[in-house]
Amino acid sequence: MTFDGVLFFPVTPFGTDGGVDHGLLAEHVASRLPHGPGAVFPACGTGEFHALSAAEVAEVVRTTVETVATADRRVPVLAGAGGPLGHAIENARSAEAAGADGLLLLPPYLVSGTTAGLVAYVEAVLAATSLPVVLYHRGTARYTPDAVRRLAAHPQIIGFKDGTGDIGATQEIVLAAAATGRELQFFNGLLTAELTQGAFRGIGVPLYSSAAFAMIPELAVLHYAAYTSGDEALRLRLLEQFYVPLVRLRDETPGFGVSLIKAGLRIRGLAVGSVRPPLVDPTGEQESRLAALLDTGLALAAELAPSGETDRAAPAAPATAGSSTLAAPAPR
Repeated sequence: MTFDGVLFFPVTPFGTDGGVDHGLLAEHVASRLPHGPGAVFPACGTGEFHALSAAEVAEVVRTTVETVATADRRVPVLAGAGGPLGHAIENARSAEAAGADGLLLLPPYLVSGTTAGLVAYVEAVLAATSLPVVLYHRGTARYTPDAVRRLAAHPQIIGFKDGTGDIGATQEIVLAAAATGRELQFFNGLLTAELTQGAFRGIGVPLYSSAAFAMIPELAVLHYAAYTSGDEALRLRLLEQFYVPLVRLRDETPGFGVSLIKAGLRIRGLAVGSVRPPLVDPTGEQESRLAALLDTGLALAAELAPSGETDRAAPAAPATAGSSTLAAPAPR
């Protein structure tokens, strides 16, 4: 499995009754597929995996798989799995039953064990499914180079996502994986990864997850095109004018890596609901600043998208509060 494009992490919409709104989830996913994501990762961090029951994770994954299939897009779907071992195994089995193409294995719940214990956790999940697995390196899942060497020998392990930001440690892990002869796919999983991807590229981590793609795909694909083509002037301009201000707003409140994305979708006309506790929604003043930043991002996309790239970076109307700019991009 090879990823080619921005890695898309959808939100999980909640209805007025507090439950998952599968109609809105399908609309959210379908509206992003024409922008060419390299893969879709439902029920992961941006999708509030931490706040979903195992049954909800299963249904979110099923809706996503069905939406991608209906759109006839050959885009891999990798489902979130993790937490308590029994929960992770249930996630893995339900994802396979739903037709997912792989798993992103999130950290175990609360406790930290030895490296051997972490490897055993991964191996227990692998034994429960035939799906390919991407390891997520953060929190209670801190993989060592030796652990990655051992796990890379397992054919189901296909990738590694770093969420720690420790460049030195990640470099050692990239080198350890390369020494096994396996070509694992490495990607940057830090919050607002666009801001740090220049550094990760330098240590052999070419891919990155993009929560921003869920909210403003027009700009996210423009950044990806600049990044992959080596247009550093454009990439740095997008960082300075959109991503750096977004990170500053994000850092005002814990959990805003998810909350702002859902708020941005609401601003742009998709009523995805609030985040579940313990996360909190932005204040009205913060949402106003986010709306202004989305206006800036959409204006940049409209100005700078290459001619003929309307499908992947369609210009959109300003994202002022209450507006709706989720219309599907123009066909190729």
